[in-house]
Amino acid sequence: MTAQTMTPTTAAPVGPALDVRGLTVSHQHGGAILAGADLRVAPGECLAIVGASGAGKSVLARTLLGLTQAERRWNVAAEHLIVGGRELRSASQRQWRGVRGRSIGLVLQDALQSLDPLRTIGAEVGEALTVSGVRGAARRRSVLDALTAAGLPDPEARLAQRSGELSGGMRQRALIASALAADPALIIADEPTTALDSATAAHVLGTFRDIRDRGTALVLISHDLGAVARVADRIAVLHEGRIVETGPAIRLLATPEHAATRALVAAIPRGPKPQAGRAGAHSGVQSVAAPELLRLTAGMREFAAPGGGITGLRGVELSLRRGEAVGVVGESGAGKTTLARIVAGAERLDSGTLTRADAGARVRLIPQDPFATFDPRWRVERILRASIRGAEAQTPAEFLMRVGLGSEFLGRRPATLSGGQRQRVAIARALAARPDVLVCDEPVSALDMATQAGILELLRDLQEREGLALLFVSHDLAAVRTVCDRTLIMQDGRVVEEGATERIFTAPQHPFTRELISAAAH
Repeated sequence: MTAQTMTPTTAAPVGPALDVRGLTVSHQHGGAILAGADLRVAPGECLAIVGASGAGKSVLARTLLGLTQAERRWNVAAEHLIVGGRELRSASQRQWRGVRGRSIGLVLQDALQSLDPLRTIGAEVGEALTVSGVRGAARRRSVLDALTAAGLPDPEARLAQRSGELSGGMRQRALIASALAADPALIIADEPTTALDSATAAHVLGTFRDIRDRGTALVLISHDLGAVARVADRIAVLHEGRIVETGPAIRLLATPEHAATRALVAAIPRGPKPQAGRAGAHSGVQSVAAPELLRLTAGMREFAAPGGGITGLRGVELSLRRGEAVGVVGESGAGKTTLARIVAGAERLDSGTLTRADAGARVRLIPQDPFATFDPRWRVERILRASIRGAEAQTPAEFLMRVGLGSEFLGRRPATLSGGQRQRVAIARALAARPDVLVCDEPVSALDMATQAGILELLRDLQEREGLALLFVSHDLAAVRTVCDRTLIMQDGRVVEEGATERIFTAPQHPFTRELISAAAH
């Protein structure tokens, strides 16, 4: 985005777009969340900040935007906090409001929540320009330029649309356009691809590369080390509030030096599902001959799509055997979650049949966001006890032990748990019902790489050691490859390809499957 195509609202920065020295953020009633962080980003450079859950990434993003400083419970100090050549270490909230949108653009993870459903895309993208006094034809021209730069097709048509009329990828691009509109020196993107399928995420990352190449500085905050490596020039690793390693992306991925960096690199899902290593474990080959637990025949479930038309399932066939893990992959809106909800009994079929070989077979759902399904007033022990079945059932502590958590978590409430701990409690809750089938709906999408690796290993272990069947719905192809024996590829409500997971990944037959795998690889 250049001065010739945009209506500039700020002068081009002299020197780095971001220069932070000795940034420390501490809670009034606790210790430091960030301790002595140094960051420097030049125009046209992308710095990725990665780290495990609880490392301080979100606090860092909020502090660079002046949001942490607005809350009295935080103490913020720095030697330098310079954005676009302007020292903001002692800036008032009024001054920070003048900086946000004009000098700093923000792209958040959840575009559906970040965009006002009642406002048009033109109004959303042009808000920072309106605040800056840019109106009329100049404002419209800049909004169209921003939509074009963000990769939205037919930008003229988008001006009058609302967020509910756009796909997930288009909403994310609209959010990027709103960050670009005022031509800021710096854009901060906080987990911008977490909720996107691999093909859409690849397009969005390509948009960020284009933005960087036009001369805008980018800070890309993510738990997905593999994704940010496609865009980042340099990577900084945040661990327990400190930046423990910084270096060129290629070098850091190839030869990580700090233990925290090595753990993140080692946790990136790679290659096929590990072979079962225990006697009697269920491998992908063994599960083919195992008894069938359920079968979906000609499954139809249609409903109105937000942007018009019909979406849902169209004649889907699915079988699931004991001890088998079946992956379901596809773009946003392909019907993956609808299929998961039908199998879990949370959604009805319009036509078709869902039959269980054993009428007593239990199916339990592990949701993407377990926090939303927990009663925040309940402690972990009560959450688990409410689901326990069977006269000779295990205790809540024993279920926690099965998912790698100690009994000290029994007295904790959901708000005090990390993302990985909540996901493990959600799995323990599902296990407490003694299920035969676990339906996993995006179970690792919001987790850092190390936590994700632990959850995937746990799911494999439950399948192999206990013979549980898994329906694993995910946009993360690498995770699917490490867990699933068979994989279904969905497009527009239909299964377009199905087969052994390794065959799907190494010799895809359908053009759409080839596109998904290619996007994930690059």
